[in-house]
Amino acid sequence: MPEPTPASHADPADPSPRFAGEAVVVVNYGSSGLLAENLAALSRGAAGLIVVVVDSFSSGAERDAVAALGAREGWLMVLPPDNPGFGGGMNLGVARAAEAGAERVLLLNPDAAIEPRAARALFDAVAAAPETMVAPRILRPDGTVWSAGSDVSLVDGRMTSARRRPQPPERRAEPWLSGACLCLSLSLWEQAGGFADGYFLYWEDVDLSFRVRAAGGALAVLDDVTVTHAEGGTQQAGAHSAATAKSEGYYYFNIRNRMLFAALHLSDDDLAHWLRTSPAVAREILLQGGRRQFLRPLVPLRAAARGVRDGRRIARAELTARAKGERR
Repeated sequence: MPEPTPASHADPADPSPRFAGEAVVVVNYGSSGLLAENLAALSRGAAGLIVVVVDSFSSGAERDAVAALGAREGWLMVLPPDNPGFGGGMNLGVARAAEAGAERVLLLNPDAAIEPRAARALFDAVAAAPETMVAPRILRPDGTVWSAGSDVSLVDGRMTSARRRPQPPERRAEPWLSGACLCLSLSLWEQAGGFADGYFLYWEDVDLSFRVRAAGGALAVLDDVTVTHAEGGTQQAGAHSAATAKSEGYYYFNIRNRMLFAALHLSDDDLAHWLRTSPAVAREILLQGGRRQFLRPLVPLRAAARGVRDGRRIARAELTARAKGERR
């Protein structure tokens, strides 16, 4: 009797990779077209891969479209009555994947396209090192690098690319991986506690990376594995470069959630310093969308003002609670 073909290797007569005990989890928000384009292409070429789609409610028509697509493709659907945000949605999706028998999960954005063999390589890396969370090299549609790992300075929350490593020790650079495409074992996910509550959108991947390392895990980028990511594709069309104007949500949550991360993880002195530098960093975040957007400045400036205001409230409330011995 012939030996069974390992699930992680394709049959020589069939070049498609095989999957077992592995799931891809996608959180959708008004992006059924992207799911039909990107996720369906992956799942059709990935025998045995569990596919979980969490549809954060955007409209009745979109919910119907996503449910119909999932039924056609054989995906597992999670349909919350509201919008739990990216992290909350991923937590629901990973829980569903675990119920379906997954031991490793690939967390993927709807606007990220990955080939089955690239997914196989990520899962193989996690299977070989279950204590490591891995990411591919993420490219823009024009082929330039969007992310290959990043650092956040615990001094002030400013971000730098991994290409600028090593950072000076005084910057206290902490590595993190983009949530656009992450792969990890369920055991590491559980040790880290999944995505934290409160972020809704942006910075939850910085937070998860921080907690993975705090739990004794590691982070790694597989430079020979690539994914194409049309940044902002789930919120607006054409956001293919760093100089493209961002959405109001991008500005608000990036500015606000910087302070939430500091409140959750940093000392009193560091939190106070991040609080003092919040206006300057908010300006830098706004400039990521280029200067042309300021021809019509209401949306970006309104988002930044709200983000600074709410971030400061979070920081001040945390500092007050700590002074009373009530640190969360």
